[in-house]
Amino acid sequence: METNNSANQGKVSEQMQSMGEGQKDEILSSFETFKSYLGEKVAKGEKMGMDEEQLAKTAQKVADYLAAHEEPRNREEKLLQELWKVGNEQEQHKLAHMLVRMVQ
Repeated sequence: METNNSANQGKVSEQMQSMGEGQKDEILSSFETFKSYLGEKVAKGEKMGMDEEQLAKTAQKVADYLAAHEEPRNREEKLLQELWKVGNEQEQHKLAHMLVRMVQ
């Protein structure tokens, strides 16, 4: 399972790195735009048959990447980053669940 988790983390990182800076800026420039983008990805995952746990695990991987590689572009993203950094893995997972539910 750990190998699969590492592979999934690699896919998330690869996809985020392949995204152009302009596209990242557009998505992250406003919290509403970020929520809309996340909502589209959650809906796509649901159509693919992913349950909430799978969606939350994916959201957690994306949040890990963003916290490590991207600067917050607004107050809401700054708050999420600060919460992410102080939370342990279990708390981060709960926050990922809440983000998924927020955009459903």
